[in-house]
Amino acid sequence: MKVFVIGSGGREHAIVTSLSKSSRVDKIYCAPGNAGIAALAECVPIKAMDFDGLLKFAQEKQIDLTVVGMDDPLVGGIVDVFEAAGMRVFGPNKAAAILEGSKAFSKDLMKKYNIPTASYENFTDPGEAMNYLKTVRFPVVLKADGLALGKGVLICNSLKEAMDGVRTIMTDRKFGDSGNTMVVEEFLTGREVSVLSFVDGRTIRIMDSAQDHKRAYDGDEGPNTGGMGNFSPSPFYTSEIDEYCRKHIYQPTVDAMAKEGRPFKGVIFFGLMLTEDGPKVLEYNARFGDPEAQVVLPRLKNDIVDIFEACIDGTLDQTELEFESDKAAVCVVLASDGYPVSYEKGFPITGLENFEGKDDYYCFHAGTALKDGQIVTNGGRVLGITAIGRDLKEARSKAYEATEWVSFENKYMRHDIGHAIDEA
Repeated sequence: MKVFVIGSGGREHAIVTSLSKSSRVDKIYCAPGNAGIAALAECVPIKAMDFDGLLKFAQEKQIDLTVVGMDDPLVGGIVDVFEAAGMRVFGPNKAAAILEGSKAFSKDLMKKYNIPTASYENFTDPGEAMNYLKTVRFPVVLKADGLALGKGVLICNSLKEAMDGVRTIMTDRKFGDSGNTMVVEEFLTGREVSVLSFVDGRTIRIMDSAQDHKRAYDGDEGPNTGGMGNFSPSPFYTSEIDEYCRKHIYQPTVDAMAKEGRPFKGVIFFGLMLTEDGPKVLEYNARFGDPEAQVVLPRLKNDIVDIFEACIDGTLDQTELEFESDKAAVCVVLASDGYPVSYEKGFPITGLENFEGKDDYYCFHAGTALKDGQIVTNGGRVLGITAIGRDLKEARSKAYEATEWVSFENKYMRHDIGHAIDEA
């Protein structure tokens, strides 16, 4: 089987790594890929939003299965383009990917189908939003409606901050067209947990829980990022919480999308807040999380191709997911100092060979490139150092040990990934 993966980050490297373990896969291509992915797949220089170019390549190479890792092409409708050409592709179509593509849509969906979430209002006029903010309790959360690289969320502790936030999102348009509509949302407190799932339009299968660290600096300080580290499973995601979520959140979301005429096939990422009033949905994503994929997929025992095909064919009810339940994983992101605001790139990376032949260690490339035969930094998040352990504490210790194996000039990381483990 020939498989084509679309994307270029650590998530796609984790997907390609899982595909490389499948006995059914003979050849993997990736567009555009990165320097780490290139060790497992043939990378082709086609951009993720070049749908015509991607489809032409897939047809010429007679690709058997295309896996779309990134949010932009999914929301843009790449699955529709491939399906119209008779190609097998894993991921939601445009009508279903709106679950991530529009926060206003997802909030309205949850309200309509009584799926627990924070109270909210949607606005298309900045003046109306500002007037509404004069009536609310603080803190509040402002969210740009569309995709914003995981950064279009502002937590505002005062009316002045909120007014500035409205201007940032809707007037100054820092996040572009994503700010045409803005959600003003109740601020929830509690533990934040991520749960990934496979969906075939009707059936949902839940993966192991994970917990992300979004803030740039130690102690959960600084600006939001795409994610500075992750661990799985979350010790705060209990069997009781899982049972509640399956009944009131997971299956109801799948059923709601089907009732809306938008059956979802692919991965739904549930961002949850474990509040005193029970779990509530913070957000949906329509694909694997990054770096959630880096801590969940390495412990998946199933052949991932079988799962992808079951989602496409609507036969997921015949599949049970198996994870290494006696193992845990921690991922520490090595970033370029200054991320997510401004940073330099192009620095040589040394020490990558230290990961070769080590079963419980992974070095997932997020922002790397090959330049003059040398692997160099090529993004804000550069590498995701992941380790597997008998428990979370061992996995964390091993992951931080492995962060010392590699070096580049402006290497930066948080030193408290998984600190919540000590409180569990």
